[in-house]
Amino acid sequence: MIVALLILSVLVGVFLGKFFGNREKFAKNLLIVSAGFLITICLNEVFPQVYAQEHSNIGLWVIGGVLLQMLLENLTKGFEHGHFHHHTEGKNILPLALMIGMFIHAFLEGIPLANEREILSPYLTGILVHNLPISFILGAFLAKNHKFSASALLIISLFALASPLGLILGRYFNPNWEIYFLAVVGGIFLHISSVIIFESSKNHNVDWRKIGLVMLGVLLAMTGHLFHHH
Repeated sequence: MIVALLILSVLVGVFLGKFFGNREKFAKNLLIVSAGFLITICLNEVFPQVYAQEHSNIGLWVIGGVLLQMLLENLTKGFEHGHFHHHTEGKNILPLALMIGMFIHAFLEGIPLANEREILSPYLTGILVHNLPISFILGAFLAKNHKFSASALLIISLFALASPLGLILGRYFNPNWEIYFLAVVGGIFLHISSVIIFESSKNHNVDWRKIGLVMLGVLLAMTGHLFHHH
Protein backbone atom coordinates (compact mmCIF):
# COMPACT_ATOMS: atom_id res chain seq x y z
CA MET A 1 0.00 0.00 0.00
CA ILE A 2 2.84 2.42 0.89
CA VAL A 3 4.56 1.58 -2.42
CA ALA A 4 1.28 2.27 -4.27
CA LEU A 5 0.92 5.65 -2.53
CA LEU A 6 4.50 6.62 -3.41
CA ILE A 7 3.97 5.76 -7.09
CA LEU A 8 0.54 7.40 -7.15
CA SER A 9 1.83 10.70 -5.71
CA VAL A 10 4.34 10.95 -8.57
CA LEU A 11 1.79 10.00 -11.24
CA VAL A 12 -0.80 12.48 -9.94
CA GLY A 13 1.82 15.26 -9.92
CA VAL A 14 3.05 14.34 -13.40
CA PHE A 15 -0.42 14.34 -14.95
CA LEU A 16 -1.34 17.63 -13.25
CA GLY A 17 1.89 19.01 -14.72
CA LYS A 18 1.03 17.60 -18.12
CA PHE A 19 -2.30 19.45 -18.28
CA PHE A 20 -1.61 22.55 -16.17
CA GLY A 21 2.13 22.83 -16.74
CA ASN A 22 1.93 26.31 -18.25
CA ARG A 23 0.68 27.62 -14.90
CA GLU A 24 4.08 28.30 -13.46
CA LYS A 25 2.64 30.33 -10.59
CA PHE A 26 0.55 27.33 -9.52
CA ALA A 27 3.68 25.14 -9.43
CA LYS A 28 5.52 27.75 -7.35
CA ASN A 29 2.59 28.04 -4.91
CA LEU A 30 2.40 24.27 -4.59
CA LEU A 31 6.14 24.20 -3.84
CA ILE A 32 5.84 26.86 -1.12
CA VAL A 33 2.95 25.04 0.60
CA SER A 34 4.90 21.78 0.42
CA ALA A 35 7.97 23.52 1.92
CA GLY A 36 5.92 24.72 4.90
CA PHE A 37 4.58 21.18 5.26
CA LEU A 38 8.03 19.59 4.97
CA ILE A 39 9.80 21.82 7.46
CA THR A 40 7.02 21.19 9.98
CA ILE A 41 7.27 17.41 9.50
CA CYS A 42 11.04 17.76 9.91
CA LEU A 43 10.92 19.69 13.16
CA ASN A 44 7.89 17.95 14.67
CA GLU A 45 8.42 14.36 13.63
CA VAL A 46 11.71 13.50 11.95
CA PHE A 47 14.16 15.33 14.23
CA PRO A 48 12.50 14.35 17.55
CA GLN A 49 12.64 10.73 16.33
CA VAL A 50 16.28 11.08 15.25
CA TYR A 51 17.47 12.73 18.47
CA ALA A 52 15.40 10.51 20.78
CA GLN A 53 17.73 7.63 19.90
CA GLU A 54 20.63 9.35 21.70
CA HIS A 55 23.19 8.11 19.20
CA SER A 56 26.32 10.15 19.62
CA ASN A 57 27.11 12.34 16.63
CA ILE A 58 23.68 11.74 15.00
CA GLY A 59 23.64 15.48 14.22
CA LEU A 60 26.56 14.93 11.87
CA TRP A 61 24.32 12.70 9.76
CA VAL A 62 21.73 15.48 9.54
CA ILE A 63 24.48 17.89 8.44
CA GLY A 64 25.62 15.17 6.01
CA GLY A 65 22.11 15.21 4.52
CA VAL A 66 22.25 19.00 4.08
CA LEU A 67 25.67 18.73 2.37
CA LEU A 68 24.53 15.78 0.23
CA GLN A 69 21.54 17.80 -1.00
CA MET A 70 23.90 20.66 -1.87
CA LEU A 71 25.94 18.20 -3.95
CA LEU A 72 22.82 16.73 -5.57
CA GLU A 73 21.73 20.23 -6.53
CA ASN A 74 24.92 20.50 -8.50
CA LEU A 75 23.36 17.76 -10.66
CA THR A 76 19.73 18.90 -10.53
CA LYS A 77 20.44 22.66 -10.63
CA GLY A 78 17.68 23.30 -8.10
CA PHE A 79 14.93 21.49 -10.01
CA GLU A 80 13.39 20.37 -6.71
CA HIS A 81 12.73 23.91 -5.61
CA GLY A 82 11.34 25.23 -8.81
CA HIS A 83 14.44 26.30 -10.73
CA PHE A 84 13.45 24.58 -13.92
CA HIS A 85 14.46 27.31 -16.37
CA HIS A 86 18.02 26.01 -16.49
CA HIS A 87 16.67 22.83 -18.03
CA THR A 88 14.29 24.20 -20.62
CA GLU A 89 16.75 25.94 -22.88
CA GLY A 90 17.19 24.10 -26.13
CA LYS A 91 16.94 20.61 -24.72
CA ASN A 92 13.99 18.33 -25.34
CA ILE A 93 15.10 15.67 -22.92
CA LEU A 94 16.09 15.89 -19.31
CA PRO A 95 19.85 15.98 -18.79
CA LEU A 96 21.19 12.71 -17.45
CA ALA A 97 22.75 14.48 -14.45
CA LEU A 98 19.35 15.84 -13.42
CA MET A 99 17.77 12.38 -13.61
CA ILE A 100 20.58 10.81 -11.56
CA GLY A 101 20.28 13.56 -8.93
CA MET A 102 16.50 13.22 -8.67
CA PHE A 103 16.68 9.42 -8.57
CA ILE A 104 19.25 9.39 -5.72
CA HIS A 105 17.18 11.94 -3.82
CA ALA A 106 13.93 9.94 -4.14
CA PHE A 107 15.71 6.61 -3.52
CA LEU A 108 17.17 7.85 -0.21
CA GLU A 109 13.75 9.11 0.91
CA GLY A 110 12.35 5.61 0.51
CA ILE A 111 14.91 3.84 2.74
CA PRO A 112 13.52 5.02 6.14
CA LEU A 113 10.12 3.61 5.08
CA ALA A 114 11.52 0.06 4.96
CA ASN A 115 9.90 -1.01 8.24
CA GLU A 116 6.99 1.42 8.22
CA ARG A 117 3.80 -0.36 9.20
CA GLU A 118 1.56 2.66 9.38
CA ILE A 119 -0.22 3.98 6.32
CA LEU A 120 0.14 7.76 6.16
CA SER A 121 2.70 8.19 8.92
CA PRO A 122 3.87 11.83 9.17
CA TYR A 123 7.16 11.01 7.42
CA LEU A 124 5.33 9.29 4.55
CA THR A 125 2.86 12.17 4.15
CA GLY A 126 5.87 14.51 4.05
CA ILE A 127 7.28 12.57 1.09
CA LEU A 128 3.91 12.38 -0.67
CA VAL A 129 3.33 16.14 -0.33
CA HIS A 130 6.91 16.80 -1.42
CA ASN A 131 6.50 14.51 -4.46
CA LEU A 132 3.54 16.42 -5.87
CA PRO A 133 5.19 19.73 -6.87
CA ILE A 134 8.40 18.04 -8.06
CA SER A 135 6.37 15.63 -10.21
CA PHE A 136 4.22 18.53 -11.40
CA ILE A 137 7.33 20.36 -12.63
CA LEU A 138 8.63 17.11 -14.16
CA GLY A 139 5.32 16.48 -15.98
CA ALA A 140 5.15 20.07 -17.22
CA PHE A 141 8.71 19.84 -18.42
CA LEU A 142 8.37 16.50 -20.22
CA ALA A 143 4.98 17.02 -21.86
CA LYS A 144 5.10 18.27 -25.41
CA ASN A 145 1.64 19.38 -26.59
CA HIS A 146 0.09 17.47 -23.68
CA LYS A 147 1.75 14.24 -24.83
CA PHE A 148 4.58 12.18 -23.36
CA SER A 149 7.19 10.56 -25.59
CA ALA A 150 8.47 7.04 -24.89
CA SER A 151 11.63 8.46 -23.28
CA ALA A 152 9.50 10.77 -21.11
CA LEU A 153 7.44 7.80 -19.91
CA LEU A 154 10.65 5.94 -19.07
CA ILE A 155 11.94 8.90 -17.04
CA ILE A 156 8.62 9.21 -15.18
CA SER A 157 8.62 5.46 -14.44
CA LEU A 158 12.18 5.59 -13.09
CA PHE A 159 11.37 8.54 -10.86
CA ALA A 160 8.11 6.95 -9.64
CA LEU A 161 9.95 3.73 -8.74
CA ALA A 162 12.95 5.36 -7.00
CA SER A 163 11.40 5.70 -3.51
CA PRO A 164 9.73 2.24 -3.64
CA LEU A 165 13.14 0.76 -4.60
CA GLY A 166 14.70 2.50 -1.60
CA LEU A 167 11.96 1.06 0.62
CA ILE A 168 12.43 -2.49 -0.69
CA LEU A 169 16.24 -2.41 -0.51
CA GLY A 170 16.06 -0.81 2.93
CA ARG A 171 14.45 -4.02 4.24
CA TYR A 172 17.75 -5.82 3.64
CA PHE A 173 19.78 -3.29 5.61
CA ASN A 174 20.59 -3.60 9.29
CA PRO A 175 17.54 -2.06 11.09
CA ASN A 176 19.93 -0.11 13.31
CA TRP A 177 21.00 1.88 10.27
CA GLU A 178 17.51 3.20 9.66
CA ILE A 179 17.89 6.10 12.09
CA TYR A 180 21.01 7.28 10.24
CA PHE A 181 19.17 7.24 6.92
CA LEU A 182 16.32 9.15 8.57
CA ALA A 183 18.82 11.72 9.85
CA VAL A 184 20.28 12.14 6.34
CA VAL A 185 16.82 12.55 4.78
CA GLY A 186 15.92 14.99 7.57
CA GLY A 187 18.92 17.09 6.50
CA ILE A 188 17.83 16.88 2.85
CA PHE A 189 14.27 17.96 3.73
CA LEU A 190 15.56 20.78 5.92
CA HIS A 191 17.74 22.11 3.11
CA ILE A 192 15.08 21.92 0.39
CA SER A 193 12.29 23.45 2.47
CA SER A 194 14.45 26.23 3.90
CA VAL A 195 15.76 27.17 0.44
CA ILE A 196 12.19 27.46 -0.87
CA ILE A 197 10.98 29.37 2.21
CA PHE A 198 13.94 31.71 2.60
CA GLU A 199 14.65 32.50 -1.03
CA SER A 200 14.57 36.25 -0.91
CA SER A 201 11.74 38.04 -2.61
CA LYS A 202 12.48 41.00 -4.86
CA ASN A 203 14.09 43.85 -2.91
CA HIS A 204 13.62 41.78 0.26
CA ASN A 205 10.07 43.05 0.64
CA VAL A 206 7.73 41.07 2.83
CA ASP A 207 5.92 38.64 0.56
CA TRP A 208 2.59 38.17 2.33
CA ARG A 209 1.36 35.63 -0.22
CA LYS A 210 4.40 33.48 0.41
CA ILE A 211 4.04 33.75 4.20
CA GLY A 212 0.38 32.76 3.85
CA LEU A 213 1.27 29.73 1.71
CA VAL A 214 3.99 28.62 4.14
CA MET A 215 1.50 28.99 7.01
CA LEU A 216 -1.00 26.87 5.06
CA GLY A 217 1.63 24.14 4.71
CA VAL A 218 2.46 24.38 8.43
CA LEU A 219 -1.24 24.19 9.39
CA LEU A 220 -1.82 21.16 7.16
CA ALA A 221 1.17 19.38 8.71
CA MET A 222 0.09 20.34 12.25
CA THR A 223 -3.43 19.05 11.60
CA GLY A 224 -1.94 15.76 10.45
CA HIS A 225 0.38 15.75 13.49
CA LEU A 226 -2.50 16.23 15.95
CA PHE A 227 -4.63 13.67 14.14
CA HIS A 228 -1.75 11.20 14.17
CA HIS A 229 -1.10 11.59 17.90
CA HIS A 230 -4.70 11.08 18.97
